[in-house]
Amino acid sequence: MSTFLEALANRILVLDGAMGTMLQRYQFTEEDFRGERFKDFHKPVQGNNDLLSITQPKAIAEIHGKYFEAGADIVETNTFSGTTIAMADYDMEDLVYEMNYESAKIAREVADEFTKIEPHKPRFVAGAMGPTNKTASLSPDVNDPGYRAVSFDELRIAYKQQAEALLDGGADLLLVETIFDTLNAKAALFAIEEIREERGVNIPVMVSGTITDASGRTLSGQTAEAFLISISHIPLVSVGFNCALGAKQLTPHLEVISNRTDYAISAYPNAGLPNAFGEYDETPEQMALQVKEYLDKGIVNIIGGCCGTTPPHIKAIADLAAKYKPREVKALQQIH
Repeated sequence: MSTFLEALANRILVLDGAMGTMLQRYQFTEEDFRGERFKDFHKPVQGNNDLLSITQPKAIAEIHGKYFEAGADIVETNTFSGTTIAMADYDMEDLVYEMNYESAKIAREVADEFTKIEPHKPRFVAGAMGPTNKTASLSPDVNDPGYRAVSFDELRIAYKQQAEALLDGGADLLLVETIFDTLNAKAALFAIEEIREERGVNIPVMVSGTITDASGRTLSGQTAEAFLISISHIPLVSVGFNCALGAKQLTPHLEVISNRTDYAISAYPNAGLPNAFGEYDETPEQMALQVKEYLDKGIVNIIGGCCGTTPPHIKAIADLAAKYKPREVKALQQIH
């Protein structure tokens, strides 16, 4: 952990780009997703990217390697949907611990290979904890506003299982990401605090919300500042935003939190906004030009990419970030 905090204090760290975008290039079929082990599984599993850590581990390792080669300091585990809540769609709740453990193990092995080659630039693994496909703050039924599809306690239990497996597999830190409902995030953070106490370990935690539209609010209605305030009681390493918006649209929201916190600030926007086909057209050069504004203003410590970003995007960002000093972070001195 101290190595990660030292690196964070000394330079702008680069996070990887999109896992899903890279996996699409493999054009995996239903059979590829199933592999030998799940060939007779009773439900279709194509699209369950987390399962690929078990059935196509070589592809996952290759993607991590490409991002490290591009200049990433941190890769995220292939576990965006790695909770029993999200895996219920595939009837694969029983595989959650294994999925997270194997995902962290793959990323750990690749990170260690790169650290061995370049000891001056240690590589890190962030255990990715996605938002789940249910929200604790809002009703999915317009006719019953009081109904909730999931409870805080159900989320806490699911997130705890995920976090434990990620740590057991070798993650250096945990990244609670793409938060559209802060109550979901609080359940994840509560679970991590429980693990901290039970194991007697310090776990670096990154938190990344998502602003869902031009109003500058999360899906559960919070502004950037309100989001920051509602999670600031937890000892965090960084807070920031990812997904939903391109780099340019994200700038004002990052400025708001950068001016109001002593935490490190992270940002990993999409490669622009999606076109009519749901694809992302922004080139690495275009994206780097927009990210340059963050660096010129000195508002970020960790920078990467979300939907539509690839190793060339990360390379362009990493080359640029190397020329800048990180935003000063007072809170790092308080984390041991």
